[in-house]
Amino acid sequence: MLAAFIMAGGSGERFWPLSTKEKPKQLLKLIDEDRSLIKMTVDRVLPIISADKIFIGTNAIQAEAIRKELPELPYENIIVEPAFKDTAAAIGYGAVKIKEKLKENQITMVVLASDHIIKNEDNFRKRIVGASEIALKTNSIITLGIKPNKPETGYGYIEVKDAYIGEPSQVIRFWEKPNLERAEEYVEAGNYLWNSGMFVIGLDTIMESFKKYMPRHFEIFNKISELNNKNLEIEDKDKELKILFEKFEKISIDFGIMEKAQNIQVIPVDFGWNDVGSYPALDEVLEHNENGTINRAKELIEIGSKNNIIIGTKKIIATIGLEGLVVVETKDALLVCRKERAQDIKKVLKEIAERAKIFENKKGE
Repeated sequence: MLAAFIMAGGSGERFWPLSTKEKPKQLLKLIDEDRSLIKMTVDRVLPIISADKIFIGTNAIQAEAIRKELPELPYENIIVEPAFKDTAAAIGYGAVKIKEKLKENQITMVVLASDHIIKNEDNFRKRIVGASEIALKTNSIITLGIKPNKPETGYGYIEVKDAYIGEPSQVIRFWEKPNLERAEEYVEAGNYLWNSGMFVIGLDTIMESFKKYMPRHFEIFNKISELNNKNLEIEDKDKELKILFEKFEKISIDFGIMEKAQNIQVIPVDFGWNDVGSYPALDEVLEHNENGTINRAKELIEIGSKNNIIIGTKKIIATIGLEGLVVVETKDALLVCRKERAQDIKKVLKEIAERAKIFENKKGE
């Protein structure tokens, strides 16, 4: 049996001011004007995984918005994590809840992000089905590595023995995000893949991996499973779950398991993947007007301007003599920055938080 676990707890800070804690990146209609990124992700797997076997991992702030966005999924398939403890805890908890709900012995879990773009969806589904068959036969962790088409410093890399599209390969080593020079070397070498964060694994295999490499997590997962057998009121059960979650070390699945596991294989794929990590990534996936600009404004006037990203909902936006900028207008904020400085949007949020803290302190004086 194939099930999907879609991680949707992120805040999408690099897409401020469009993205907020209440309506993060995965709930935005960035690519398709009729569908959010998370809706596109669910639609992408529905041909091979039925709605009752698709699960979303998120948090209490976003859970209701996600339920409204995905009414085709059963209510209980929206798995709410009581605290953010990174992807190791999220994926393990998801595995526990999936096992509890589906009550099957052989379940293979497809782990996906909620905010990625896949251009060739038929090819994507073909690779997922193939990976699930290998995972089941070999009790392996199968991760999908993206064949790079350019030197990219924003992704982690996986060094593999061979990098033939669709053919499983042994992992030599996981590498952190490189500088540009190192990224160019990786692309030229030919046996380095982008780490997509997508993988396929049997539920028994993932739990065995936690037991071997992250025994503390494994112990907590067992205690979480035991909660279901306790005759407790919902409020008391939630309280105990929160206490258990706080005991997780905050660590990613990559650091906790992937970089240690011996039973891991990588399938190189090339199906037009993009993690849409920041505004400039939209240049690769959206159409441009005659000036090379992405126009998502209510109305745009360009005079001597080109190669910009303009997003707005209420106002006429006019640009004069501007090039290479990101301009985003919402009812609460206006962002103007150069494309190459888009990664610094997080600094804006930090400044906003600091100012809010100062305001609260003054109010309390």
